[in-house]
Amino acid sequence: MDSLSYKTISIPTGSLEKDWLIIDADQAILGRLASKVASLTKGKHKPSFTPNVDCGDKVIVINAEKIAMTGKKWDLKEHISHSGYPGGQKRVTPREQLEKDPTKIIERAVRGMLPKGKLGSQLFKNLHVYVGTEHPHEAQQPKQITL
Repeated sequence: MDSLSYKTISIPTGSLEKDWLIIDADQAILGRLASKVASLTKGKHKPSFTPNVDCGDKVIVINAEKIAMTGKKWDLKEHISHSGYPGGQKRVTPREQLEKDPTKIIERAVRGMLPKGKLGSQLFKNLHVYVGTEHPHEAQQPKQITL
């Protein structure tokens, strides 16, 4: 067996085509939804997947305010952020975040599942989260994905 005949194929970024996908978050469990969205955004469902290239699709998530969590996570889970100054620590529960901006709940969950660094920032730009069923991407003719 010739070991040189098996080459790893890397797809150039210019030849990639991004599809537009739409996911309805109505009564979807947050973690399961976020892992599916992260996988679609990275492009792991494509045969031409390359880990160091942005080869994923653009994902639209609608009905962000209707997301579900199991157990008592709405009140017991806390997202902690720090401004860098003394006494600058902030704690927000998902219930409080739902009242302020429901899109941040899904965005934070998906961002944590994407790679860290420049590639993760580039992949995160392929995610669009909206409250309600209306979104400004009808011209792209997104395909409906069911979880």
